[in-house]
Amino acid sequence: MAEKREKKKFGAGIASWFKGVKSEFKKIIWPAPNKIVNDTAIVLVTVAIVAAFLSLLDWVFHFGIEKLLG
Repeated sequence: MAEKREKKKFGAGIASWFKGVKSEFKKIIWPAPNKIVNDTAIVLVTVAIVAAFLSLLDWVFHFGIEKLLG
């Protein structure tokens, strides 16, 4: 004898998903504000250094190509 599947209420899956999201948010360990500022500063300095390096490289190639083409 086959058992009948129970019908789920409309939106029960959505409600279950939101409950799961809420429980996962409780597990998050948020960093301290000074850690965020420190990490942001490191990222900005790194981006500035890479941008300066790429600009220098671009200038060198531009200068070299202009010299080659005369």
